Amino acid sequence: MNAHSPILTIALLAMIAFLVVQTRRDNRMRLENERLVQALQEMRGEARDMPLPGPEKRSEPPPASGGTVHSEGTAVYRRVSPSVVAVANNALVRRGYFSVRLVEVPQGTGTGFVWDEEGHIVSNYHVVHQANTLTVTFPDGTQYPADLVGVSPDYDLAVLKVNAPAEKLHPVTTADSRRLQVGQPVYAIGNPFGLDTTLSAGIVSALGRTITSMTERKIKDVIQTDAAINPGNSGGPLLDAAGNLVGVNTAIISPSGAYAGIGFAVPSATVSRVVPQLIEKGHVTRAGLGVELLPDHITERSGLEGVAIYAVPEGSQADRAGLEGLAVNRRYGEVRFGDIIVGIDGKPVRTVEDLQSLLDARQPGDTVRLKVNRNGKTRELSVRLMAEEE
Repeated sequence: MNAHSPILTIALLAMIAFLVVQTRRDNRMRLENERLVQALQEMRGEARDMPLPGPEKRSEPPPASGGTVHSEGTAVYRRVSPSVVAVANNALVRRGYFSVRLVEVPQGTGTGFVWDEEGHIVSNYHVVHQANTLTVTFPDGTQYPADLVGVSPDYDLAVLKVNAPAEKLHPVTTADSRRLQVGQPVYAIGNPFGLDTTLSAGIVSALGRTITSMTERKIKDVIQTDAAINPGNSGGPLLDAAGNLVGVNTAIISPSGAYAGIGFAVPSATVSRVVPQLIEKGHVTRAGLGVELLPDHITERSGLEGVAIYAVPEGSQADRAGLEGLAVNRRYGEVRFGDIIVGIDGKPVRTVEDLQSLLDARQPGDTVRLKVNRNGKTRELSVRLMAEEE
């Protein structure tokens, strides 16, 4: 037994050593597993805190504020609305049949705008027509009595004047309406149905329109717009995108009398020519031939084309140029036509309105080249234009 004891001892020690190594290995693997589990748990925790993967975010534009048109309109309104006023047309009426007391009664309202720092206000003639007194109301509600400075019924324009403080007078700036194009955005500010300082937006829907004034005279080169124009807008400004005056709102086409998508404005080119004359003289002086003309229906009934001259004042520029009017054969009682105007400066003339429209662009003192027919023969002659009051 003693002989085998060393072998047993060695075997026992080997077994113990194996168990120790195995235990250490197991402990090391357990620790590594624990570390791995801990690392996985930490990774899961970080994953919960991280945003979920997805498509790359794009930078979004700021919330829309109405688009370019609206922001443009806002700028126009802020700039020009202080210049726009309400115009009240008041009549003096007697209260009761046997009373001598007169009271003011509103008989119409419209719109106007400040023209200059002297307090001149531009509006429509039909807004102030037959007014006994006029009142101008500014956007802040202050009211001032207005004096009528001058009117042009043929162009449906009028100028008033108020004695208001300088801080209330913000004149509009004027642009050349001849540069307008169809489709261009425009804005109207006025007082439709008594709703003060209202903005409407639209476009220039047509150019070169013709409308009829209260005097039955044609107004040429009128601007057509689809910006909402209603009763009360008359006399208000039509503005371009920069807030410059391009026209004066004057009329609408509507079966119901309210907005139907077609409105008209007297162009600023006409306004800029007429208003200074109204301020200076109270009326419009236009260029003319200084002759009397026959109505179109008489000329047409005689089978003639053009504008027939009825009479030529002796010693006038037309007389010096050689123009002649109607002549009467006293022996036989026959009427003989004189000169019939068929053209001016190379442009055809068929009606009195054609003639007046072509002369509107001229100034007194200018010389025009007339094409006339007399007794079946055509000739041309030069005539110096005269000043004629409206």
